[in-house]
Amino acid sequence: MNFTPNEKEPVYLQIIRYIKQQIVTDELKPGDPVPSRREMAVKIKVNPNTVQKAYKEMEDMEIINTVRNYQSTITTDKNIINNIRQDLINESLKIFIENMKAINVDKEELIEIIKDTY
Repeated sequence: MNFTPNEKEPVYLQIIRYIKQQIVTDELKPGDPVPSRREMAVKIKVNPNTVQKAYKEMEDMEIINTVRNYQSTITTDKNIINNIRQDLINESLKIFIENMKAINVDKEELIEIIKDTY
């Protein structure tokens, strides 16, 4: 598990993004179990309440499923997984475009740079 929290945003949101990235990259597959809240807290060295908050949020978003007395698992709903992927793309794209605008890169130049680089 390669999770390093930053100081820019709440850790629970970073945990959610980390799990989403694991799903999109197939490191966590539909139906796979996720670490217990306590186990995750120990692995990433954060307060268990922070992990609990992240897991609760992911349950509300239907990213993970939790059944009492069983380990939480990744959703098997393909629509939710596709939406997670699209959300991560949109989030990254928004930051990228804002950064390009901040240094006055116009749209046509940016498109050319992407074509040449990608």
